Amino acid sequence: MDLRSLRYFLEVVRHGGFARASAHAHASQPTLSKAVAQLEDDLGAQLMERDRQGVRLTAAGEVVQRHAVIMLAEAARLRDELDALKGLRRGELRLGLPPLGSSVLFAPLLARYRQLHPQIDIRLMEHGSRRLEQAVLAGELDVAATLEPVGNGLDFQSVRDEPMVALLPATHPRATARRFRLEWLAELPLIFYEEGFALNRLIRDVLARKNIVPHEAVRSAQLDFILALVSAGSGVALVPQLTLAQRTLEGIAAIPLAGKDLRWKMVLAWSRGRVPSPAARAWLDLVAQTHPDL
Repeated sequence: MDLRSLRYFLEVVRHGGFARASAHAHASQPTLSKAVAQLEDDLGAQLMERDRQGVRLTAAGEVVQRHAVIMLAEAARLRDELDALKGLRRGELRLGLPPLGSSVLFAPLLARYRQLHPQIDIRLMEHGSRRLEQAVLAGELDVAATLEPVGNGLDFQSVRDEPMVALLPATHPRATARRFRLEWLAELPLIFYEEGFALNRLIRDVLARKNIVPHEAVRSAQLDFILALVSAGSGVALVPQLTLAQRTLEGIAAIPLAGKDLRWKMVLAWSRGRVPSPAARAWLDLVAQTHPDL
C-alpha cells in the first residue's frame, strides 16, 4: 500500500468513477484501475463496487476512505514542514471559502498570497461554511472561512465583524423604514440560504431567542439570484452589508437591522490541536496583517 494508490483511490471516490477521475488525477483509467486493484489486494478487501452509473464504496471502502484522507493530509504536512525550512518553495494550501462574501474579503488576499508564495499550490473548496468546517475536521482542508460561533473542535482567528441589512422590494410598505425590526419577520416571507450555510443557523437561532417563527419563502446559494427574488417580490433577505458593495439594487430597499442581535462575524478556522501547515500559517498571517484590528 502506497500513498499514490491511496490518492488515486480517493480521486475515483470523489469523482464517482474512473473516467471522471482520470483527468483530475493526471493518470489514465487503466493506471487508476490497477492502483485500486493493487490496494484491494494489499488490504485483502473489496473497496468499491462498479456498475454503469459509476462506483459505490463498500463498508471496507468507507473505512479506507476515512483513513486515507488522514494519511494523505499527514504526508502533505510532513512535506510542507520540511519545505518550510527552504522558505516555502513548495507546499499546498488547502483552503475552504463560502460563496457569500469571499469575493470581497478573500479574492484580493489570494492574489497577494500568490505573489508572495508563487510556489505554493492553492486547492480551493467552495461550499457553505458548515460543510467547510466538516472538511477541516476530517483533514480535507487546512483552514476554512466560517462564521462565529464555530463548531466544536475548531480554533479560529477573526477576519470581519459586519452588520446585516434587510433587503425588501422597493414597493413594500416597510421599505421606507430607517431600521428593520426582526419582529417584522413574523409576518414576512424570508429567503434563506442553501443547507450548509452557517448564516442559516445564525438567523434561526436569533429569531428563536425572540420567539419569532419565520415563514420560509425559498432557498438559494447565489446572492444575485436572491437579489432578483427580492426585487420580484418573493420575500425578504438578510445579507451582510459588505456583500452589497458595488452592486446595483434596482427595485430593492436595503435597510440596516435594528439592534445588534444579528451580525456577520467571519473567521478563519482550523482543527484544534493540529498545527497549521507552513502554507496555511502564511495565509493566516497575511489575513491577520490585513485586518489587524481583529
